[in-house]
Formats: sequence, C-alpha cells, structure tokens
Amino acid sequence: MSTESISDRREHIRSVSVTALSALLGVGAALASATWVGLSKAAAQDTQALAFVLGAILVQYVLINLSGIYGEDEFGAKHYLFIAFMTFSLWFVTWGILLTAEVTG
Repeated sequence: MSTESISDRREHIRSVSVTALSALLGVGAALASATWVGLSKAAAQDTQALAFVLGAILVQYVLINLSGIYGEDEFGAKHYLFIAFMTFSLWFVTWGILLTAEVTG
C-alpha cells in the first residue's frame, strides 16, 4: 500500500510539473511574441510570432529529457502531443487576449 501511494504521488507531481511548465512557457511565448512583433492590427497576421511558440515547445522537450522527469521508455508520442497542444493552446489564448486588448484599448 505504501509503495502504491508513493508511486501515485510521484505520478501526480510529474503530471503537474509538465502541465505547469507547458502553461508557463506558452504564456511566456505569447508575451515574447507581443514584445517582438508588437500589438498592432497587422501583428495578428505576422507569422514570426509562431517562431516563439515553436521554440518554447522544442525547449520543453529538451528540458524534460534532461531533467529526468520521465524514464527513457516512459516518454512517448502521447507526451509529445500533450506538451505541444498545451503550449500552443496557452500561447494562442494569451496571444489572442493581448491582441484584442490592444485593438480595443
């Protein structure tokens, strides 16, 4: 029983860590996009902003592999897709809010 609770706790900490990292880097990529591209009406069509979200996704893959959060056989396609989706989603929502706030403000 005690090994089960330790394993469950480790899984929970790992999933919270990966989700938090994805969320923070997604928001950070949106702020970097806003700083680099600006927040004018034309900024929404600038594809340079995508470079920041792609960079944030790639940085996470490296950080997670180097940190040893997952074992060598535990990090599969599902995890790659989750990280990419979460980072892109948070970037997209934050980027959209920043663009909308600037246009209406």
